[in-house]
Amino acid sequence: MKLVRRHNPELTKADAMSPLSVGNGEFAFTADLTGLQTYREYYVSGIPLCTMSQWAWHSAPAAVEAGPLRMTDYDTHDRKVGYPTGSEGQRELYNLLRENPHRLNLGRVGFRFRKSDGAEVRIEELGGVQQTLDLWTGVLESRYTAEGEAVRVETACHPELDMIGARVESTLLGDGRLEILLEFPYGSPGIDGSDWKAADRHTTTLQAGNVLERQVDGTRYEVRMAWDGEARLEQEGPHRFVVKPGRGRKSLSIRCMFSRSGLRAVLPDVFEASRRHWQEFWSRGGAVEFEGSRDPRWKELERRVVLSQYLTAIQCAGSLPPQETGLTCNSWYGKFHLEMHWWHAVHFGYWNRMPLLERSLSYYESILPRAREWAKFQGYTGARWPKMVGPDGKDSPSPIGPLLIWQQPHPIYYAELCYRVSPSAERLKRYRDVVLESAEFMASFAWLDPKRREYVLGPPVIPAQENHPPKETWNPTYELEYWRWGLETAQRWRERLGLQREPRWDDVARKLSPLPVKDGVYLAHENCPQTYTERNRDHPSMLAALGVLPGESADRETMRRTLKKVISEWKWANTWGWDYPMTAMTAARLGERETAVDALLLETPKNRYLANGHNYQRPGLHLYLPGNGGLLTAVALMAAGWEGGPEDKAPGFPKEGWSAKWEGLRRVM
Repeated sequence: MKLVRRHNPELTKADAMSPLSVGNGEFAFTADLTGLQTYREYYVSGIPLCTMSQWAWHSAPAAVEAGPLRMTDYDTHDRKVGYPTGSEGQRELYNLLRENPHRLNLGRVGFRFRKSDGAEVRIEELGGVQQTLDLWTGVLESRYTAEGEAVRVETACHPELDMIGARVESTLLGDGRLEILLEFPYGSPGIDGSDWKAADRHTTTLQAGNVLERQVDGTRYEVRMAWDGEARLEQEGPHRFVVKPGRGRKSLSIRCMFSRSGLRAVLPDVFEASRRHWQEFWSRGGAVEFEGSRDPRWKELERRVVLSQYLTAIQCAGSLPPQETGLTCNSWYGKFHLEMHWWHAVHFGYWNRMPLLERSLSYYESILPRAREWAKFQGYTGARWPKMVGPDGKDSPSPIGPLLIWQQPHPIYYAELCYRVSPSAERLKRYRDVVLESAEFMASFAWLDPKRREYVLGPPVIPAQENHPPKETWNPTYELEYWRWGLETAQRWRERLGLQREPRWDDVARKLSPLPVKDGVYLAHENCPQTYTERNRDHPSMLAALGVLPGESADRETMRRTLKKVISEWKWANTWGWDYPMTAMTAARLGERETAVDALLLETPKNRYLANGHNYQRPGLHLYLPGNGGLLTAVALMAAGWEGGPEDKAPGFPKEGWSAKWEGLRRVM
């Protein structure tokens, strides 16, 4: 408890970059300094105040009726293969398919503060702000004054329902100066998932029992309000409703539930359920403590680790893979990027929270038929997983996304991790098709160069480091190693299932091109001698071949030289949040302990962690959960070690200056 609570986020003033969220993996509610979503406009410049759920998606009517997109053909070893990468002559359709479906902001639940003269209290007029998110219980407490009167609010999310609870204490309740305001927007692909100016394009209907029925084109859901004691719900506009407390009230407890499939007749207590849930979460999962370290950076690293556990639990542990901003707000229209799923959620398996990863793995089973169809359309066998998708698994058009391949082995990694944590025939059966179909595509995608007598990846291909032209790119270092690892792991699955090894997979894995080297260091890909000059930005993904992966075919000394060259030559201001834990994992496996810690804490714009624990990236992308998830995976590797690695208690941390005590972690593959 002490470890967790010493990193409770605390705010004493409005900060548009650090609103605090409560949630459960399926649903999240982001609040301002009042404890609800009172000052929506103030947060537009930072992290917006949204209410989002895994099921809440919206499509514009035009997108529902849109026809097929024309493919762009790429020369692929004497044949044409179509990809949805070109917008020329079809820009409107292209953009429709990129932007739809998008996540929907379910609505705003806030306060309305009125002065004695009837004017509304502005955010800068609130005083004495003291806001704390108690991570141990999941309860957000907000204290402040409005018009000189004290206000105390507690906010929490139910751990199993799309429901928030709020308890309010203030004399302002009883004289009509403090009310609860509900507002509902139309859908939008924008960052806040909201269009507040399209009132005529959706409906909100007040039903019996304080139930609000919402219809936003093809998306329908309901909202139920409940409270204790005397209060009434009144409609003020087509999509605006107000809970008015009875005269003389000094406290009010409300519950607000969102549902697409029917509401409960009685809404349960939120706060006790939240306390039980979070105490169990922290008590049963892994833990790492750095107190006692002489390096003064220990407290900041520990803060990031604790807050990242909370944030990924409420944002990245649902029934769908998360978008890069989770359930806080929209990025890339609210769609999720399957190549990022590894960075969001693999750590759950290493921190003794495997069920939080497995929740989302059924998604791959659900879209397997579409993945098979996509591979077949392109002339391959097996299943080709998409990149930027919504619930239907249909890849979004993009000049980059459809040409990525590094998400292809990810489902094999997830399944293998699940099996190693808890081996069972049931798991083998459940993930069998996903693993084997992934490997089948990988073997089909590799091309045998008759002159080299080696299998080649691409062209066309875009590697994890996305700043490479697809027609000029082949054999990216990370992807080559991941192909080998994935095919060999899939063969082990065949053996566990009582099947013979697939000879063609063995042939591909054995004859894959070697990892490309020039001047004693690994390249981004085989056709990129300018890796460390013109291309030394974005992800230094060659490091992942030995770090993220065990790197069985990587030469350790070549990778050591590569690591040092990346550290010295890379343009770190032009990277992404997960590049730092990726670098740390490579350094740790190479025994470069000081470099590993320095990478985790490198002072650059993309490695900044805000007061609420979010990993800031740039204007317009103020949070980036792959950075948080990657940090947790790296810390697990550095603390608990990796399979086949040294038996030291914390082999990734320097022996001098650092004390890394841990429990409940699993060695990384």
